Amino acid sequence: MECSWKTVLLLVCASLGVQYTAIRTLRDSLSAPCPGAYSCQGRRHRDSRWKLLCDDSWSSGELPRRHILLFATTRSGSSFTGQLLNQHPDVFYVFEPLYHVQQAFTNSSSRLRRTLDRRALLGAYRDLLLNLYTCDLHFMENYIHPEPQDHMTSSLFRRSSSHALCSPPVCQENLDGVSESPDESWCPKKCGALNFSLASVSCLSKGHVAIKTVRVPEVGDLRTLTEDPRLDLRIIHLVRDPRAILASRIMAFSDQFRAWKIWNATGRQPRYVDITQITSTCKDMTDSLTTALQKPAWLRGRYLLVRYEDLALNPKDKAEEMYRFVGLDMDERVLMWITRNTNSNTGSPSDWNYKYSTSRDSRATAESWRLRLSFDIVRTVQNLCNDTLSQLGYRPVHSAAQLRNLSQSLVEPRTFQPAL
Repeated sequence: MECSWKTVLLLVCASLGVQYTAIRTLRDSLSAPCPGAYSCQGRRHRDSRWKLLCDDSWSSGELPRRHILLFATTRSGSSFTGQLLNQHPDVFYVFEPLYHVQQAFTNSSSRLRRTLDRRALLGAYRDLLLNLYTCDLHFMENYIHPEPQDHMTSSLFRRSSSHALCSPPVCQENLDGVSESPDESWCPKKCGALNFSLASVSCLSKGHVAIKTVRVPEVGDLRTLTEDPRLDLRIIHLVRDPRAILASRIMAFSDQFRAWKIWNATGRQPRYVDITQITSTCKDMTDSLTTALQKPAWLRGRYLLVRYEDLALNPKDKAEEMYRFVGLDMDERVLMWITRNTNSNTGSPSDWNYKYSTSRDSRATAESWRLRLSFDIVRTVQNLCNDTLSQLGYRPVHSAAQLRNLSQSLVEPRTFQPAL
């Protein structure tokens, strides 16, 4: 699949370091004020979903007060953590929107991939984040394939993970009789294609915009966003024991981690194991933490480190800490979600086989990797990621017996204060 000419232009501009977007009003992003199907003079204006779009009063209102980035790496518990933010009624939450940028970059022509570099991709990431934080969801259309028609798509990655994208005004399905908020199976069936115009309306109605991503390598890559006067960004840096991350990746992505899986199952290390699949993760976590500990001016008051293990063991307390950091009051719906999704009797067996499941016995899963990963691999990861383990307070093990002894935690008590 070749990326569209608009995507090529965006990525080329990013490679040249061009700042090619600015805040645009919702009407400016359409070809004409409320054109065609969005006409304010026709039948549509009687639909409550369109009242805000066709009312001059909305565009003069304030943009969301605070912008939240859940900054993590793959298989670090970020889907679970993101749902803690998604449950709040004043949060507009988007799950992994940078997936579409990465796909456009990957699926572009080989010649274009050679022209563009990591810096260009990060530039495109930041630009999309800026547009989403300012509620210009139409900007997503530049990266989605197939290209949306009339500002509508059925191809948004994991739309179901966002309550805001599965609720009015975006989705007008009658919710009477639905005991809980829209879930993964309900949303795509009942809501139909996503309308970006209505999504922007929903975004503007919220006080906070939260985005989860595992695609930005280091916190330093976010500096331009923290310094942008249009944003009030708060970064929640979620980390996890690298040994646990690797164990989870082996299970979730068995094809990509086939060599590791063979090694873990047989006890014999294959001739070629790509150690960068874990060393790059460790380096990114260490570099980010080192930057945060230096307390640069651009990060002060904007960075909070959260270990997944602490969140799993004390979900209510850590959720309250995260909420204080981003300036939100704890909501009863959040507490109810924590109760439902962190107890051993919640979740069906199929949930556990779903790689993005957020239902779990959080206490039991915090260190359950110790029963799945061989001591030989654990020892290798400890040697490769020794600095990361030490900085984040994860104890090494020195024998298979110590590895399997779950009565002795490998998570040292640590307090990580926000960068003040």
